Amino acid sequence: MRRLAAAVAALAMLGGCTDDDPPEDTSSSTSTSAPDSTTSSTAPPVEATLDSIQLGIEEIAELDEPVAFAARPGSPDLYIAEKGGRVRLIVVEEDEPGEGEGKPTYQLQTTPLLDISDEVINEGERGLLGMAFSSDGRKLYLDYTRQPDGHTVVLEYTLGDGKQIDDDSRRELLFVEQPFANHNGGHLAVGPDGYLYVSLGDGGDGGDPFGHGQDTTTLLGSILRIDPEGGAEGGPAYAIPPGNPFADGEDGAPEIWLYGARNPWRFSFDTATGDLWVADVGQDELEEINRLPAAGGFDAGQGDNLGWAEMEGTHSFEGGENPPGAVLPIFEYGRDQGCSVIGGYVYRGEDIPGLQGTYLYSDFCGSGVRGLQVDGDTVIDSRTWDLAIDQEYSFGQGDDGELYVLLAGGRVVKLVAP
Repeated sequence: MRRLAAAVAALAMLGGCTDDDPPEDTSSSTSTSAPDSTTSSTAPPVEATLDSIQLGIEEIAELDEPVAFAARPGSPDLYIAEKGGRVRLIVVEEDEPGEGEGKPTYQLQTTPLLDISDEVINEGERGLLGMAFSSDGRKLYLDYTRQPDGHTVVLEYTLGDGKQIDDDSRRELLFVEQPFANHNGGHLAVGPDGYLYVSLGDGGDGGDPFGHGQDTTTLLGSILRIDPEGGAEGGPAYAIPPGNPFADGEDGAPEIWLYGARNPWRFSFDTATGDLWVADVGQDELEEINRLPAAGGFDAGQGDNLGWAEMEGTHSFEGGENPPGAVLPIFEYGRDQGCSVIGGYVYRGEDIPGLQGTYLYSDFCGSGVRGLQVDGDTVIDSRTWDLAIDQEYSFGQGDDGELYVLLAGGRVVKLVAP
């Protein structure tokens, strides 16, 4: 019963539907074209090859609800956030040529690098949810839900010499009030432009009761883009980067980069093309994946509207209509194939050459790892690898481009060629 209760709590964290009576499944996997999008000129040609690719896992550590992952630029080490409020370090050592089997070794450090558990609400969708490093590796950013009110806070820390976090460097970057306990978003990423991106769900409850998804005056239901290095002493903790669609504040909050999201549970930038991939957890019927191409600059997703709560995936939600210019998902699937999409990464590592250019993701209620290959705006191949993993919380990408999966039960595994 304890395992069942933990699984239900973990599912609730992702914002999927947890009603006693599951919704009727009325759709299946569908590939759709995103309007007004262009293929990145640097994207390599893609062929449908997923059936020929073998995929396995290697367990590297076990922690307490590992929920977020960050790789420090220039370092092979792995940083893991536990949902309860601790940051853990896995030291990675690679064999020298001629030694061992050429495989890296992973050593989980017993003492947390940072522990803010007494400040974090760890229940349901709340907790320490996101973590990212600045491009130069000097700053560490954390996203958590605050005790006791459950509002979202984004912190910045400076790393001292070596691998230590300077507690005294702590700085609050962002504070956002949350009206309900679910749909916190919470993912952090530093984009190819060096700015910090922050995901926020629509504020929670069900059906977006306050209309946050289409309201650009609120930060909820959006992915934000801010410049932590631009903060002024005695003033705002961050600056608004040039190019933000509402930078002047006239038609929307200047922090917003894209909007119309329900609960974007993990987004990532393709390190080869700059394309932005956003997985958005659905309400009743559909889970969706959005690909927002870069058009030659740092502009993937700039000003895009993902359509919630007028649309759930490509379908009208409660009689809504797709807003003019809104981006439809490149891929969606019904509740017969899962319950809460777990966004991942486009594979750009070297260990599994056949996966190059494949977007890997998962579903909390599904099994294994799923992959999409795209050509422009069209999905040309999809597959699920039935691996010995379940209840995935997140994916992580190492500094070398290799991918990891964090499981609610505690395991951290690496995707490998068997």
